[in-house]
Amino acid sequence: MKKLFLWGCIVLSMKSVQAQDHSKIWYEKPATEWVEALPVGNGQIGAMIFGGVEDELIQLNESTLWSGGPRKNNVNPDAHKFLQPIRNALAKKDYAQAQELTRKMQGHYSESFLPLGDLKIRQKFKSGGKPWKYYRDLDISNAIASVSYEKDGVKYTREVLASRPDQVLVVKIKANKAKSIFLDVDLASQLRPVISNNGSDELTMQAKAPARVDPSYYNQQGRDPIGWEDVSGCNGMRVRTVLKAVPTDGQVTVVDNHLSVDGASEVTLYLSAATSFNGFDKCPDKDGLDEKAIAQQRINAVLAKSYSELREQHITAYRHYFDRVVLELKDTVHAQVNEKIPSDLRLKFYGYGNYDPKLEAFFFQYGRYLLISATAQNGTPANLQGIWNKELRAPWSSNYTININTQMNYWPAESGNLSELHQPLLQFIANLSKTGKLTAQEYYRAKGWVAHHNSDIWALSNAVGDLGGGDPLWANWYMGAAWLSQHLWEHYAFNGDKSFLKNKAYPVMKEAALFCVDWLIEKDGYLITSPSTTPENLFWHEGKQVSVSEATTMDMAIIRDLFTNVIEASKVLEEDEKFAHLLKQKLDKLYPYRIGKNGQLQEWTEDYEEVDPHHRHLSHLFGLHPGRSISPFKTPELAKAAEKTFELRGDEGTGWSKGWKINFAARLLDGDHAYKMIREILKYCEPKDQGAGGTYPNFFDAHPPFQIDGNFGATAGFIEMLLQSHLNELHLLPALPAAWPSGHVKGLKGRGNFEVNLAWDNGQIVSGDVTSNLGNRCTLRSSVPLVIDAAGVQESRDGAYYVYSFQTQKNSQYHFTAVANKIL
Repeated sequence: MKKLFLWGCIVLSMKSVQAQDHSKIWYEKPATEWVEALPVGNGQIGAMIFGGVEDELIQLNESTLWSGGPRKNNVNPDAHKFLQPIRNALAKKDYAQAQELTRKMQGHYSESFLPLGDLKIRQKFKSGGKPWKYYRDLDISNAIASVSYEKDGVKYTREVLASRPDQVLVVKIKANKAKSIFLDVDLASQLRPVISNNGSDELTMQAKAPARVDPSYYNQQGRDPIGWEDVSGCNGMRVRTVLKAVPTDGQVTVVDNHLSVDGASEVTLYLSAATSFNGFDKCPDKDGLDEKAIAQQRINAVLAKSYSELREQHITAYRHYFDRVVLELKDTVHAQVNEKIPSDLRLKFYGYGNYDPKLEAFFFQYGRYLLISATAQNGTPANLQGIWNKELRAPWSSNYTININTQMNYWPAESGNLSELHQPLLQFIANLSKTGKLTAQEYYRAKGWVAHHNSDIWALSNAVGDLGGGDPLWANWYMGAAWLSQHLWEHYAFNGDKSFLKNKAYPVMKEAALFCVDWLIEKDGYLITSPSTTPENLFWHEGKQVSVSEATTMDMAIIRDLFTNVIEASKVLEEDEKFAHLLKQKLDKLYPYRIGKNGQLQEWTEDYEEVDPHHRHLSHLFGLHPGRSISPFKTPELAKAAEKTFELRGDEGTGWSKGWKINFAARLLDGDHAYKMIREILKYCEPKDQGAGGTYPNFFDAHPPFQIDGNFGATAGFIEMLLQSHLNELHLLPALPAAWPSGHVKGLKGRGNFEVNLAWDNGQIVSGDVTSNLGNRCTLRSSVPLVIDAAGVQESRDGAYYVYSFQTQKNSQYHFTAVANKIL
């Protein structure tokens, strides 16, 4: 007989949880810098809203607007000839020779994500007096930005949204006094625009992307970094923007190719955009889509709706994703005071040590907001800046940087209950596997597919560097395909879709594994990679800095992860047993993890001294996160070495690095360290600050400059603190920090297609629910004993943890509560 004693006094009905009330950031003045402007997006159009009074600037992007065209084959036909000489040099530890030869295996640089242009609104007033009661905000609960102020006795408001259902940007301008709106509206672009009008209330802007844009860090003497024409016969894509003004009264006219609105009480601006992009393998010029027809059709369709109808449909479509997850962190100290402080100042106070858990909860949800806003289910993946970029030569080309940054963008997609928005990356991986197959053949004479450090909308897969101009430290890295394939497995692991696994994921994963099988060579009884780099770090050898070596820890960890996933996939599908057996044999011979003299996990095969001991990358901890080969439960000695590595590397770094470190600390079950990293990434960063990473006034991640992966990595880290499932169990509150003693979370996803709600108080679980969407067996790990409303629950102990396992039924929910003690 069991005697149960209930612990705690809070039993929360998760179904009653409402959307967060801390869903806004707000400011008392317009933005003057881009990283003060507020972002909206629908996965196709992105916009940055400055909130000016006399002069409003809305900077625009379109997700498919990139320079260039499909990759060219055989750009470096002799590249494969250098592979064996590189391996020979490395075998002799002639690192200088290996470094020089590696440069000869490079192709061209990736292309760049481009700005669409600017929407400029010039408000005309009766007097030059200053406005008062100025206010601007971004409400992430409905994905709407607003501006309001009073001038000349009139209150003006602007509301901006990027409609997901209608694929248009909408600006609603109102005055509380009839016929008080007088304004001019212009379009502008850096892409050699041609602006025209229909003679009344509509402007069009036709532009064309360059055929080539060099990275901002690559400036060769005598070479124009922007090539507008391509001699090979495929010029850049075309882009069309359509702007229409619809007032309730007053008059709209066209004056010098801008729209003039006079004497209106309300006016709505509708903007659509489309490019001729027609797929990664088609020339966007000669084989492109009809961008003019697409942009015009979107404008015509939206005019059939009232603004209130369009607004309501936009909110419904957005909340379909956003409302799935709720996070509340209790603040009984000064929550009401914090929420009365403008958000830039509030962020500064937080950096000085102010306690503000509701700001932290906002930052978590802001990452989900940005992912929803930057991603359309059938669109392009979020790039290095999501969908927002103002530069013709953006930092790092605003491309797909696949040695961590692109992957980090989608870490919160599955666990954050946004699985559908993972699809653009999964499709991109499928595209990349096609170009990567050619690269594997051309550059390495290998089977399977390979990808390197950078890619773009054209699925570039070769090592970049413009045929020798790139540093192998970052250009020549060979594990892009292997790491990206993890996302295919993770999508299956969270959703259990065997059709996806069989028809889409497994073929691509297998081809990535085939390349790795060919790429590995045997040395001293182990399988190693050669050449090998660890992004983007160096070690000292005989007084020289070295980047190219053999069997870096990251290489081996990624291959270990890939082989494990392919083996498990083969077992699920009950096919390809022969290949799975081969991978098991290879897996057993992979060069193992090594622990160095300081107790750290070595980054290289030998215990070399790092050139930068506090480097932003911690690539050798891949097995801890996002991999699963290092764990305090499964490999405690390696976990201790990973913890030491983390300690030696330090907490400082770029914004995205701090985001990754939240996840490391969470996987090490150190909630207080994870929380420290949250405070690190949320340090206020001035718009022009080039120091350590943090957060800009608009809550964009500061590398610096802006990189969106820090936002997404941090959101994923929050989830790892509250729920982990990578070890085939739902670990409840694995890394809860002391700073979050009470709270609740709703809607997190675990592998096995479980949805989890949790409430906690005094740092311990109180109650929760697990919804099984597939009917899998469920295993719960908890630091306190639980009573579970389920049949046939099996209980065990693992050190300080209670472990429960039970069979679930499909689409059923199971409630549990915590108990103080249990007498068996």
